[in-house]
Amino acid sequence: MNETSINLLLQDLKNSDEAVRDQATEELWRIWFTQKGVAGFQMLQRVQGLLQAGETTPAETILTDLIEAMPDFAEALNRRAVLYFLIGDYQKAIADCQAVIRLNPIHFGAHHGLGLCYAAIGDHHKAIQAFREALKIQPFAIQNQRLILECTAKLS
Repeated sequence: MNETSINLLLQDLKNSDEAVRDQATEELWRIWFTQKGVAGFQMLQRVQGLLQAGETTPAETILTDLIEAMPDFAEALNRRAVLYFLIGDYQKAIADCQAVIRLNPIHFGAHHGLGLCYAAIGDHHKAIQAFREALKIQPFAIQNQRLILECTAKLS
């Protein structure tokens, strides 16, 4: 997908029509998951199945191998960040979220995930900053707005 199409989707994320925003969000996720074609997508699906079954070790191995083979596959890094978050390894999750953002600065999921990690370790200032970055991309994301309020309340 070309830059013009991505920019149109980013504009749609700011549309007042929820259906337009939802469609743009879904399309961006599709683009990110299929960045490396069918093979990459199938590996991410396999990992998702393992995570749903609670099989974190083989999921981590597959993701790490995938990242080594395709170091620019941002969604593989993002999926591993999710895995690390789920098992409570927040520092590794933070590192992976930051790597995703370096590869794909508009990845609202990685910004959101980064905020969740910082909140989990009690760094509410950095959490707020990450949620605000996500809101710059998806200004109608109520969850990020709510999390900013929760983190702000914890600072008082």
